[in-house]
Amino acid sequence: MACNSCASDEPKGIIAPRWRRALWIALIVNAAMFGVELYAGAAADSHALKADALDFFGDAANYAISLLVAGMALAWRARAALLKGATLALLGLYVLASALWAALNGSSPEPETMGVIGVLALTANVIVAVMLFQFRTGDANMRSVWICSRNDAIGNLAVVAAAAGVFGTGTAWPDLIVASVLATLGLAGGWQIIGQARGELRQVRQLNLQPAE
Repeated sequence: MACNSCASDEPKGIIAPRWRRALWIALIVNAAMFGVELYAGAAADSHALKADALDFFGDAANYAISLLVAGMALAWRARAALLKGATLALLGLYVLASALWAALNGSSPEPETMGVIGVLALTANVIVAVMLFQFRTGDANMRSVWICSRNDAIGNLAVVAAAAGVFGTGTAWPDLIVASVLATLGLAGGWQIIGQARGELRQVRQLNLQPAE
């Protein structure tokens, strides 16, 4: 969280252009992987891939929001982080509902497609996560981007494990379990982002209440 002495500061100097460049790359990668995983998830009847595709979509939208507010004051960046946290939590709820529906109605995921696309998605997310690692201790807006990328890489490992599980057991349960895990990650990450953003908004309000010298 930003310190009290710099609560109204924005990324300056060399950090600002590096931050924007990293966000643009992350936005392009996530938008492309959203299309790939959405198509593959539908073709392979994999709820884990569909869940990961929605996560890519949410991240692409969040990176676009971060680019929009990157040069604004802390209050606006914190509000954007609130929106991102709420989006992540809502996606998590959607994935849980989707996995429950599939468990009740049945599904037949294809492990080969899940494995190939899972490895591709993991490679993309590891590249983005490494690129954003240096910004992990910034304000809520910066930190939310790092959290999303970190969670995505963990989720991709789970998708690959689900593919192996579906192949080994011949059932859809590994796919549905991983979809539920991704949903839990989304809920936890969203709550973490919301908590830090609310703290930064309180910090801004306290600074605004202080009398001018």
